[in-house]
Amino acid sequence: MRLGLVLNGKAVADESLRQAVADLRGEGIAVDVRVTWEAGDAARCVDELIALGATTLVAAGGDGTLGEVASALAALQRTADTLPALAVVPLGTANDFAAAAGVPEDVGAALVLCRSKPVAIDLLRIDADGQTRHCINLASGGFGTSITRETGEGLKKTFGGLAYVLQGLRTMGRIEPLRARFEGRGAAGEGFARDGDFIALGIGNGRQAGGGQPLCPDACIDDGLLDLTLVPPLEGEVAATLGTLIAEGREAALDQASVRARLTTLRIVAEQPLVLNLDGEPLEATCFDIACEPAQLRMHLPAGCPLLSGV
Repeated sequence: MRLGLVLNGKAVADESLRQAVADLRGEGIAVDVRVTWEAGDAARCVDELIALGATTLVAAGGDGTLGEVASALAALQRTADTLPALAVVPLGTANDFAAAAGVPEDVGAALVLCRSKPVAIDLLRIDADGQTRHCINLASGGFGTSITRETGEGLKKTFGGLAYVLQGLRTMGRIEPLRARFEGRGAAGEGFARDGDFIALGIGNGRQAGGGQPLCPDACIDDGLLDLTLVPPLEGEVAATLGTLIAEGREAALDQASVRARLTTLRIVAEQPLVLNLDGEPLEATCFDIACEPAQLRMHLPAGCPLLSGV
């Protein structure tokens, strides 16, 4: 086993990670570390660590770091069994993928998972305006995306994942609906079509985003399907929905209003440019072609991981 650690630059001072790496090296396990600082660094780090012979790449950071490493691996266009396996150490603000997957928050415990047998996982492929991006957790748009973009670093540092909830409550009174057409195909070839306004959408490989918002609560990362959740405009029910959020939890409110579908492919065509948040990274276009790519990577996950369809 040779680990390649891709570390988000914001977490370089984490002493628990330094100690965990030292412990592994003390056991005779090779650990190579690369630090990301700006856009494009993750892909460079992945290339360097593969050249060094890494058998597992560990994304140490938040959902954005994990998504960048997964995307860099997918861009190599090799079969999963010829690529290093993937692992995550959750050191970000929300760590939505890791939380939903049951990855321990403790750094040492998360690294122990690298000793487990990796399992095949899907990725989402998003084609828009001549570029191809990949997503390991969620593509989100509308209200949830605006929360993520508007939540400041100071609020994140103070409240962690709760910062997204606080920002969401701040903006509940000024939700502007978006409009788009959605066309997709299910596993049996059945069609899906919807044309109209919405205030939020989630396209899941994973289940949650924005600090714990369960946009796609039934999604699995190994079923060859993407989960679509659309939240239509609430039209005068914002106050009631806010009350539900507080009294019953966010998932209950989403369940009351959402339209859901499980698809293999999805096309979104918007009248105005639409921003999708892909693992924390924005992508703006008027047309998106999205597909689930089965078994694109192998990942070290905890036993009984809730995101696996066989569990």
